[in-house]
Amino acid sequence: MNNALQELKWRGCVYDHTEGVEETLKEGPVTFYIGYDPTADSLHVGSLLQMMNMARMQRMGHHPIAVVGGGTGLIGDPSGKTKERQLLTLEQVEKNLAGIKGQLARFLDFDAADNPARIVNNYDWLGSISFVDFLRDVGKYFTVNNMLAKESVKRRIESEDGISFTEFSYSLLQAYDFLVLHDRYKCSMQLGGSDQWGNIVAGGDLIRKLRSQKAFGLVSPLVTTATGVKFGKTEAGTIWLDPERTSPYRFYQFWLNTDDADVINYLKYFTWLDQEQIAGLETALQERPHERSAQKALAAAVTEVVHGAEALSAAQRASEVLFGGDIEGLGAAEVADIFQDVPSTEIAASRFDGEGMQLADLMVEVQACKSKGEARRLLQGGGVSLNNRKWDDPNQGITRADTIEGRFLVLRKGRKNYFLVKVLG
Repeated sequence: MNNALQELKWRGCVYDHTEGVEETLKEGPVTFYIGYDPTADSLHVGSLLQMMNMARMQRMGHHPIAVVGGGTGLIGDPSGKTKERQLLTLEQVEKNLAGIKGQLARFLDFDAADNPARIVNNYDWLGSISFVDFLRDVGKYFTVNNMLAKESVKRRIESEDGISFTEFSYSLLQAYDFLVLHDRYKCSMQLGGSDQWGNIVAGGDLIRKLRSQKAFGLVSPLVTTATGVKFGKTEAGTIWLDPERTSPYRFYQFWLNTDDADVINYLKYFTWLDQEQIAGLETALQERPHERSAQKALAAAVTEVVHGAEALSAAQRASEVLFGGDIEGLGAAEVADIFQDVPSTEIAASRFDGEGMQLADLMVEVQACKSKGEARRLLQGGGVSLNNRKWDDPNQGITRADTIEGRFLVLRKGRKNYFLVKVLG
């Protein structure tokens, strides 16, 4: 049995753990669980560390249970939140569960012959227990004093909006999850983020009091950037694992743009690369930072795990387009995604009829040049590309046949100045 704790520690994935975790993991296979909140129909990169932790533990022979919180998702976890969550309907939760299950399957082996992962929905037991029974069998083992002392609760009590009884009770539900999993699957360990420490310890205490058995907890640090910004939050919004919400190209770019100060930690957290491989990338980062080898390795590894080899290849090819790579074969949707942030101009499709529109005129219209004279000089000097193909004839007409699926033209001036033409009609 490999030393799972040692593996997680060198990767920086251990913030704290209860007494006895190391010995328990060394003794033999442990059944453990991590909970996922179904507040959306997709997980985001903020969930990746725990997903990788589960996958690493499974590969080392331990037995993972992914708990998708269909029941607790109807309540909402106050941990790390400054205000009350919007309550979801049962129908919304069920829809969200379906999306999350598919994403977890990319990390966990649910069909392994000797050690299959499990996925369970805590609504299966929370949805049927009566309020009176819950208070008698669970609530009596919790003191309000301890619940009020929890950091997440204290912050909310001190806030203007306070905390509802609904969210105040969340830790009891999570503790009950641990008890049920212990009874049904002999689950003895819970993993999570450091903001879950109080909830995890509460579950372990409940098992000790009701079953006279030991249960353990292990939490990872909350991932932030070197500047202290919450990981996964960008100006463009959340980075989702669902390709419909965040395209594989955008996903790949997110990782490719990782700061030098963060990339080695992220390689440890989010990839399967070993110590020797990461040490080599760290040396390359120190000696040849301009090559961005570590960022490229990170982007490739995470994109392939989340979206697959084919999507990674497409994302890499799309990234090359920004540096003059061949556009031929890319569809209009891909072009719109790649050039989403460059200056764009809308031009009626009728202006490309017949002999079309002269490129010099187009350059002035999209404000790539101030005059046709400047445009002609640039064209004759080889400094202009249309759809990443060099054009040097200022009188050459651009027709609908030159557009990408009748919707776009991509004009490039020099090496890096792009202009997107949106063809309307």
